Amino acid sequence: MAARAYWQGQIRLALVSIPVEIYSATKSGAAVSFKQIHEPTGKPIHYEKVVTGVGPVDVDEIMKGFEFEKGEYVLLEQDEIDAVKLESKKTLELTQFVDASEIDVLYYEKPYFVVPADDLAEEAFIVLREALRRTKKVGLGQLAMRGREYVVSLKPCGRGMVLETLRYADEVNTAQGYFRDIADTTPDADLLDLAEALIEKKSGAFHPQDFHDRYVDALKDLVERKRKAKGGKIIEDKDDGKPVKGSNVVDLMAALRKSMGSAAPAKTAEKPAAAKKAPAKKAPAKSTPAKSAAAKKRA
Repeated sequence: MAARAYWQGQIRLALVSIPVEIYSATKSGAAVSFKQIHEPTGKPIHYEKVVTGVGPVDVDEIMKGFEFEKGEYVLLEQDEIDAVKLESKKTLELTQFVDASEIDVLYYEKPYFVVPADDLAEEAFIVLREALRRTKKVGLGQLAMRGREYVVSLKPCGRGMVLETLRYADEVNTAQGYFRDIADTTPDADLLDLAEALIEKKSGAFHPQDFHDRYVDALKDLVERKRKAKGGKIIEDKDDGKPVKGSNVVDLMAALRKSMGSAAPAKTAEKPAAAKKAPAKKAPAKSTPAKSAAAKKRA
């Protein structure tokens, strides 16, 4: 495999140990990055490591320090930090299994691909993968990577498995503080029906390639136009960013019906059709001019 393993170690389940390698499952997108430039010279700005009252310092003179009191630090060498012993540095022990639905989406952080380290580990790896798939469970454990210990989940993914780092409880804000001011009411039934119909109309399979970063595209376009303008200023019409707010149910109903497009008129089309039938019944009345003509002949 061309990529370099992010972590190498073993998954342990009771007395069974499975040598594995972990690879990052994501990559940075094509983001547009900017550098700070000194306008008069057109040259990039550089940053130096400086100490107050001393000035620039050599990188070799820099250590890591923990501030235990204001202005007081414990200095640590990198090899001292690396020597901290944690069982999870080389072993992911699966200590619990839960339903995937029990883990709130707020706790998921980053995914990694998990593969067997060699052919000898493959059989045990496949057994664990299929056992998780059949029981529909997610394995939980703790794993140390890049100077930090994570809570992680393990689940099947195709022929392999995916490990996802999870946030600790104290890293997640409780939703109650943000949602408590939202009214606890039952929505209007007609509005709910329309909303469900709109969701159903727009439902489909997830194709991630259908989505792209439009902001990055717009920035690239701006850079190209700026380059062609040779320094001329380019300002686009600004959107105030304020959402349009409906003040009553009628506005929301109209908006939902409009969103439905052709689906909404299909329901309302029945009324005009019924209205056209009524004049059709009066058709015999149109024969009155013929009767008047006949009356003239008799006269």
